[in-house]
Order: sequence, then C-alpha cells, then structure tokens
Amino acid sequence: MKLIMAIIKPSKLENVREALNGLDIHGMTVSEVKGYGRQKGHSEIYRGAEYAVSFIPKLKLEIALDADQVGPATNAIQEAAGTGKIGDGKIFVLDLEAVTRIRTGETGAAAL
Repeated sequence: MKLIMAIIKPSKLENVREALNGLDIHGMTVSEVKGYGRQKGHSEIYRGAEYAVSFIPKLKLEIALDADQVGPATNAIQEAAGTGKIGDGKIFVLDLEAVTRIRTGETGAAAL
C-alpha cells in the first residue's frame, strides 16, 4: 500500500477529484496549507500599499491506495492539476505500512 501526498493549487481540486474518480479512486483527505518553493511568494496591493506574501495558499491531498494504482493516480493528478506554470505543486509517494478501518476492524487493502 502507498500514500500519495500532493500539494496543488486550490482551483484545481475539483479537476483532480474528477480525474481520480475516473480511476475508481474515491477516498482522499484535503487540508488547507500554505507554503512556497521556487515560486518564493508574490506581491499584492492592499489599500494602495504593496506587500510581499511569502506563503502561498495551497491544498494538500492525502490518498491511500494499492501500490498498483500509484502510477495511474500520479499521472491523473499531474494532468488535472498542471498548468505548465511555476507553482503547480508536487506529488510525494510514501510507503504505507498498515491501515485499519475503525468501524469494522478491517486491515490492509480491505480497509481502503
């Protein structure tokens, strides 16, 4: 089992959700996060004064799935979230040692 963590632009969430649903991947956790990478923030003007915004609002998606679904899932996220511009985000894939469904006690792939 694997855990995909993807950092994307908030405006791309629905595109990514639809792309994953098309692969029969239905569960995900979404968190609002802030951060920066090569984009290094941007400038905004508020009431006539310009100020720097160092941390850009993003969404972090966490998706637990079988190892054989990782390739198609990462491709779908990249296609759905990508604009070709700086700040599109990142996708991380981690090993997932165990999963337990609290309600039934199911473990492993059956708990997904």
